Amino acid sequence: MSRLNLSERLKLSGLLAGTVLRRAAARVVQNPFAYWPRSRTGGDRILIAPQDLRTADATRAAEIYAGRFAFAGKVVTCDSRTPFEMIAPSDEWLEALHGFGWLRHLRAAESGITRANARALVDEWLNLRRQHPAAVFRPELAARRLMSFLSQAPLILHDADLTFYRRFLRSLTRQARILRRAAFEARDGLPRLQVVMAVAYAALCLSSQSHHIRGATRRLTEEIERQILPDGGHIGRNPQALLDILLDLLPLRQLNAARNIAPPPALLNAIDRMMPMLRFFRHGDGNFALFNGMGPTPQDELTTILAYDDARGAPVGHAAHAGYCRLDATDAVLLMDVGVTPALAVSHEIHAGCLSFEFSSRFNRIVVNCGQPAANRASWRQPARATAAHSTVAFHDTSSMRFLDGAATRRVLDAVPALPGPRHVEFSREDDGAAVTVRASHDGYADRFGLIHHRQLTLAADGTRLDGEDRFTPAGDGGIDANDAYVVRFHLHPLVRASRLSDRHSVMLVMPNKDVWTFDAYEHEVELEESVSLAGVDGPRRTLQLVLSGTARIMPRVRWLFVNVTPAEARARRRQQDEPELPFEP
Repeated sequence: MSRLNLSERLKLSGLLAGTVLRRAAARVVQNPFAYWPRSRTGGDRILIAPQDLRTADATRAAEIYAGRFAFAGKVVTCDSRTPFEMIAPSDEWLEALHGFGWLRHLRAAESGITRANARALVDEWLNLRRQHPAAVFRPELAARRLMSFLSQAPLILHDADLTFYRRFLRSLTRQARILRRAAFEARDGLPRLQVVMAVAYAALCLSSQSHHIRGATRRLTEEIERQILPDGGHIGRNPQALLDILLDLLPLRQLNAARNIAPPPALLNAIDRMMPMLRFFRHGDGNFALFNGMGPTPQDELTTILAYDDARGAPVGHAAHAGYCRLDATDAVLLMDVGVTPALAVSHEIHAGCLSFEFSSRFNRIVVNCGQPAANRASWRQPARATAAHSTVAFHDTSSMRFLDGAATRRVLDAVPALPGPRHVEFSREDDGAAVTVRASHDGYADRFGLIHHRQLTLAADGTRLDGEDRFTPAGDGGIDANDAYVVRFHLHPLVRASRLSDRHSVMLVMPNKDVWTFDAYEHEVELEESVSLAGVDGPRRTLQLVLSGTARIMPRVRWLFVNVTPAEARARRRQQDEPELPFEP
């Protein structure tokens, strides 16, 4: 912490203190007295079960019945033991198990065996509740579990005896009561919003909680208004958060209608704002751009959500509050990160990718960021957050923001927040009919290297040409620092085949549909280096990156070009080919 200024130290200290208090609350939750019933539940009942919009796979029910629990890339075989007594192979596996989202797979199987299996597993969890590790009672995980129990109540309670029915209802009531008290002990951002939504679910679904509807609605409104930005983005700046929130908000809207209660205007407005943002982040192939923690796009869940979008509003060109811009030209799409670092408390997923961009044409993604994997995220999280994992400029292989990755901070937070990097990001957009030009700059390297990074991108109206320029100017009157070595990276999608041409300034790029693009670096020699695409559906995949290097004092401007070429031009270029394709399958 010696490198932090006073303001940063105070913010970090507050964040650490809040986390310690939340953990203390979690330990209190495990105290047997916290489970002591406050009232009889003989008259309590579930009035309505919310719809679970997440995709279910009936084939997984057989695996669960056989004692094979496969979550987050890890498989645990329980044999005759309960999964809740097994040693978790990873934190992600533990969260998936105790979140009970997998109950939807059992419900999809629609058989007496799976219903009995679901009821038995829930009963085992209730019996062992005082033996579960502290992480199981984190507010955000408890919220996920409560929403799963409520959504799958018809499955769990079908043919249940009265004793189990009452135990299950008591557990729901107890969990709702604890979450009401722990709502603002949850980590800020998406976890806290999930807790508030779970409390609203319980108030609408349980007869014993109906008198809490007004208070739950008020808290939900406050969190939605604070976390959902005017342009529909989320304060954490992770596109995945929009999907996660909508998967829970849409059933909540339905619950209000089923109870004949007017949904809060903030909920309806948030849904209306977020829907166009889903389209904002999509490339031509339907996948999301890989910014700030986004991993593989869950196409089935995305399709389900978009089916609820009646307005089908067009995405904006500049989401100023979320910090992104989008350029559309015929079949080409360009997305760019032009946002500042969010507040420290919600910066656990933010990436150092300011001014990075992704570019696609038709169904071909050409330039991407590395993204995050669907499983084993812990081992990849920090490398994926570095500036080098993004299609932008890095100085001295240093990220444009600092991550608080100290041992003490990591131990307390179980996460790595980010200090403000780019504090000032300038942005402008110009459309003259023939092309759209965006200009942006950020000061993420001003303090350490005395440099401002400027980037200009011009996309032709027909979508066949993208001109780019990166410039580096002194941050103050002292001139450019001696540590001025830079690297400009363009990470390619794994399906793009690349080969360098004989002039050493150009690269031919062949798309899966045989479209050909060329990359020209003008004054700079371009290198083809290995990279990794983390956001593949099947896990990380090897790919390539185009790399331009230089020093800001000698070459303060880098010009480059992507252009779609005709078959004849491609054949002519191919004859100039200098290097064979790298010997691996993308």
